[in-house]
This record gives sequence, structure tokens and C-alpha cells, in this order.
Amino acid sequence: MSKRIAGPEIERLIQLLAKLPGLGPRSARRAALHLIKKKEQVLAPLSTAMAEALEKVRVCSTCGNVDTSDPCTICTDPRREPATLIVVEDVSDLWALERAGAMNVRYHVLGGTLSPLDGVGPDDLNIKGLTSRLAEGGISEVILAVNATMEGQATAHYITDQLGGMDVKITRLAHGVPVGGELDYLDEGTLAAALKSRTIF
Repeated sequence: MSKRIAGPEIERLIQLLAKLPGLGPRSARRAALHLIKKKEQVLAPLSTAMAEALEKVRVCSTCGNVDTSDPCTICTDPRREPATLIVVEDVSDLWALERAGAMNVRYHVLGGTLSPLDGVGPDDLNIKGLTSRLAEGGISEVILAVNATMEGQATAHYITDQLGGMDVKITRLAHGVPVGGELDYLDEGTLAAALKSRTIF
């Protein structure tokens, strides 16, 4: 049985930090210690920012992005090309493509990929929202910017089947995205090249 090295408040902070992606128990302890040492400079502003995020951040009812407004800033930006829609698995993928700055278009976040082994089916993803947006008209191309994993490709094939009867060009990312790779881990240049070299799915 491991000994408790700090009070319950600090232990709770460590446990919560350990739930973040990329942070294990050791990293969480180091992060907690840093926050405590830099209480005024880091911990207090972080606490305020997190409270504000909890209160104000919303999920966009149109595309699934996260923002402080609904519809989000991207959906309401009149300078974006309305006829092209990029479909991504997660918000982190949307942010990665925005950092690449290759296209000034709108997005649709699926909220994951099809994964029968994990119990994730079509109804668990935002696919109906996608077909509804296309049914409204005005979109001529859908770019499937899903990860090059088995689940991502299965999801892309399913979406292609669902959109089969609609008058819309379906393309997917091409050069630069390695098989098994995930968008959030790729550099901006690779993402920009992949978008510009997209092919018919």
C-alpha cells in the first residue's frame, strides 16, 4: 500500500491531472507540484480560465466544434467558402487543419469513428447532422479528412455510401498522411499538402 505524501486536495489535483491525455501518474505529480510552486503566476489564472471555460464553452449545434458561441465563429464567418465542407473525426483534427491554413472553408465534426468492437455505431456519431446539412443545399464538395486508420477508413466508406444519392463531390486527403497516422500529430506543411492533393474517394 502506497503512502500518502500530501493532503487530500493535492492528491485530488494529481488524480485529475493524471486523467489528461499524455499525463501518467508521474507526469501528473510533476505538473501538480509545478502548479503549486507557481500558485500566483500559473495556478490562480489557470483556475480562473477553467471556471470561465466551464461556464462559457459550448458545442456548436451546426458543426460540432467547441467555442463560446453557438453557432461557432467558423460557422458564422462570412469569408469562408460555403460550398466546401471538411469532415473530421474530432475537434483536435479541425484545429490541426486550421493551423495548416490551407483552406478557408467550414467543417463538420463526427465525434469519433465507427468501431463495432467498442460499441460505436453510426447513431453514436454526428452523421445525421452531416446529411441534414447537405440536404439543405449549397455544398458541392465534401472532403473526408479522417485519420488513416482502419476505423477512419471504415467511417469514410460508410459516409460515402450514405451520401451516394446526393449531388456532391466526395474527396479525401491524399499525399502526406501516413497509414495509421493521426491528423493531430502531423505538421502543418504535411496537412496543407494533403489538402491540396486530395483525390476522389
